[in-house]
Amino acid sequence: METGLLAKPADVVDRDREWGLLAEFLADPDPAMRLGIVSGRRRHGKSYLLQALSEQVGGLYVTAVREEGRLPAIQRFSDAVAAHAGLRSGSLRLTDWRDVLSNALDVTARSRHPLLVIDELPYLLQHSPEIPGLLQQLYDERQRGVRPGAGPGPRLILCGSAMSVMHELLSGTKPLRGRAVVDLRLGAFGYRDSRAFWQIADPLTALKVHAVLGGAPGYRPVAARPHPDDGFDAWLARTLLDPGRAVYSRTETEYLLREDPRITQHTLYYDILTAIARGATTPSKIGAALERPRNAVAHPLGVLESTGYIRREQDILRTRHPVITLADPVIRFNQLITLPQAAAVEQGFAEQVWQQAAPTFNSKILGPHFEDLARDFTRRYAHAFLPGGLPGPVGTTEVADPQARTKHEVDVIALAAGERPQAPRGSIALLGEAKATAARRGTGDLQRLERIRALLTDQGYDTTGTTLALYSLHGFHPDLIELADRRDDLLLVDLPTLYGV
Repeated sequence: METGLLAKPADVVDRDREWGLLAEFLADPDPAMRLGIVSGRRRHGKSYLLQALSEQVGGLYVTAVREEGRLPAIQRFSDAVAAHAGLRSGSLRLTDWRDVLSNALDVTARSRHPLLVIDELPYLLQHSPEIPGLLQQLYDERQRGVRPGAGPGPRLILCGSAMSVMHELLSGTKPLRGRAVVDLRLGAFGYRDSRAFWQIADPLTALKVHAVLGGAPGYRPVAARPHPDDGFDAWLARTLLDPGRAVYSRTETEYLLREDPRITQHTLYYDILTAIARGATTPSKIGAALERPRNAVAHPLGVLESTGYIRREQDILRTRHPVITLADPVIRFNQLITLPQAAAVEQGFAEQVWQQAAPTFNSKILGPHFEDLARDFTRRYAHAFLPGGLPGPVGTTEVADPQARTKHEVDVIALAAGERPQAPRGSIALLGEAKATAARRGTGDLQRLERIRALLTDQGYDTTGTTLALYSLHGFHPDLIELADRRDDLLLVDLPTLYGV
């Protein structure tokens, strides 16, 4: 296959690693059939990427429809196969999925670039759960009897947004287990790439947009007018707080939760998400907030975690209960800002609601999000500033201070490369504090980090090469900046540094 045919199109932003992985999958000359799985949350750009890939090599791309029944889906897929083969619509009268899939693979196998993409597969599985088993049979049949010197065999990519369904395709005793050579989980853009994609000039505006939408590229087409640089408050009131917009956070949250077929009791899931957004961080606390026993929320929490809407964050240094937080910015915004004032928002008072919600936004959305980005910066970019280069695991921890009878929460901690989380007496590469308050950070913040470093030293951790990092949304006092110029163990990260500008 000519390498030029697999060059990434200019309209596919970022995704160099993902495109390279899929291009390599297609370029494999093996004459046997090969299978790839692509999954990712709604609006992460899966379909856009796979459509571009299919167009690049002349592949067959077919997508399922949520409300379509079994027979209409079979006929529509049959028509797509016929069109790809150069036949008129309706010329193929296929009656079951085995015939449809077998013909689709045979038709694409005749091409120089044999690619078949089935997008939104979970919609098909709702009425045709036998499809993975049929694909297993077809896959196994196409591993035997391949002629030496034949061209590459069919390349099949299955894609979907229902994360739990897609992940289960390859799990346990499922038919396709052990058969996929690609299992690509498409994430959101990083915060720097997201700013470039939106073409936002002001880093603070970029941070706020990322705090409410995250890095999902699919939001830009539906939320780019007005542009955020023209005023974040006006932009937000006309997007996430506008019931007439597709990106209205209440509507978007409902769409997100519907992606997983296991989420049926929507009220229970909404209540759980609200409890987490308000600060309940363990199953017991979440159950208490809902006046339910702990075991009543265990299964819904597992579902939300598998979909990527919540995450459990382990303490980097010690074994204790993980902290449960919301992973999706749109859901967090909806539960904290939109839902409490939904009636007023839907009556047209978005601007007033947003003004009243400013304290909540600053303390429960912007502050925690800035801490998240501080940890992300440490993982992705801090190696350029650290004497030891690339750090190991990055997260949070809690350090006991017996003398002061208190505990210090550490916003950012990075172990040295090669260290394992929760291993005793490990080497610590970085200790950091991230603050999104309006105040500039000063020497008092540094003294707190120095105290924490001393406590960890007393507890047996290796802190000889530990860098102390302060992350500030609004900069630093001059005396702290002068101090940082003289010290090799002090790193100051302001907003321009965070965004690399």
